[in-house]
Amino acid sequence: MAARTGEQYLAGLRARQTEVWLRGERVTDVTTHPGLAGGARAIASLYDLQSDPAHRDAMTFDCPDIGDRLGLSFIIPRTREDLERRRVMMLSWARTTCGMMGRSPDFMNVTFACWAGSADYFGRAKPEYAENMRRYHRYIAANDLVLTHALINLQRSRNVSGMFNLEQGTALQVVKETSAGVVVRGARVLATLGPLADEIAVYSPRVAQHLEQYSPFALNFAIPCDTPGLRFLCRDSFDQGKSHFDHPLGSRFEEMDSIVFFDDVVVPWERIFINGDVGLLNGTASTTHSSAHTAHQGCAKNLAKCELVLGVALLITETLGNGHLPHAEERIGELVMYAELMRACMRAAEADAELDEWGIMCPAALPAETTRNLFMTAYPKMVEILQLLGSSSLMILPTEADMTGPLAGHIEQYLATDHSTARDRVKLFHLAWDIACSSFGNRQVLYERFFASDPLTRARALASMFPKQQVTDRVRDFLGRD
Repeated sequence: MAARTGEQYLAGLRARQTEVWLRGERVTDVTTHPGLAGGARAIASLYDLQSDPAHRDAMTFDCPDIGDRLGLSFIIPRTREDLERRRVMMLSWARTTCGMMGRSPDFMNVTFACWAGSADYFGRAKPEYAENMRRYHRYIAANDLVLTHALINLQRSRNVSGMFNLEQGTALQVVKETSAGVVVRGARVLATLGPLADEIAVYSPRVAQHLEQYSPFALNFAIPCDTPGLRFLCRDSFDQGKSHFDHPLGSRFEEMDSIVFFDDVVVPWERIFINGDVGLLNGTASTTHSSAHTAHQGCAKNLAKCELVLGVALLITETLGNGHLPHAEERIGELVMYAELMRACMRAAEADAELDEWGIMCPAALPAETTRNLFMTAYPKMVEILQLLGSSSLMILPTEADMTGPLAGHIEQYLATDHSTARDRVKLFHLAWDIACSSFGNRQVLYERFFASDPLTRARALASMFPKQQVTDRVRDFLGRD
């Protein structure tokens, strides 16, 4: 099977019997449910883009080992050109969703492509785990599947095990092993895109509190979302059933976040990549360099988001005629800076990429990871800038029905500006509201604040990888001059 179309993706969702709960009811069809259908259609549009003959070369690649042309996010990059081609593809997807779907399928695709290329790492525990990883990558690539993932255990208390929340009865763990596989029980968050995915990958960034070599909490596996005993509990939907005019982002890009409950779920042995090996789990991201690859994908998402906010800000100042005012110029300049920093870091990660020990062309970690740290504080500031530029106009929001209602003449007379019709003004500010003020927009701010963990963890991560001695040696050399 080659790269899927949007309809094939939707048909796959309908064929699955995934147990999804939303607003107290089980969802029978996520492709038609009013709180989820918009997000499903958005993912389908990505598949339609890659299956469009006009975009075929930019979105797919030939892979004789697996089959027909595959989505480029599944490529195991061996050259800088591979990274650049992948970036073009990822940026096309990110721009299609305006950067508002942070867990588009390419995020997990680049993760498993990296892990398949470094599969021998997983074989250090058992040789069969390496083959499990290679086989799984071939499977999801050949079938063009959508994956969600769940990394974090729910917390009862920070006192027991810190941020890793390794508490019996709450955290996901192996409860027994059988001839069919391991049986796992517990809960995980935050499965973004969970109800709209074909499969779920379950792993942890680290379980550092465990000093033992073995831990039942140290897991890395992937299973279908409709596996018996697996349940997805959604938060309330931010798709409020409004039109694209009234709710331009929320009506399109609700990717949904969910809690995942594992009620004695059987994970087949062939779907396991790590089982109990604490050291192997803790070293996965750094040794396989998967973190750098997902950061590269995140660069594309961040850039698309920067472009959206900057474009809306420029149109706001044009519509209101205040672009020449110093405060507006300063704020526009700040948005330009964020966009260009994202673009520069993404390109630097490609330009300075090097082959790693697995023969994979790895994006340079520092520039790629820097975008994660930057966006945690930059995106909330970008949203604040939109609020400041929009001011009270963000409250002047007649609905689409009002535009053709009894007061349509008044709206056209009084809401038009020297540079915009009333309809264009209202439509633009509905978009600005959905970015900066709506429940959908506020979820985006919260998401970006913690997209890549908390600020302290991110600061420590960046500091740990920076080559400090290079700069301290330069200072010592200067101090040593006569």
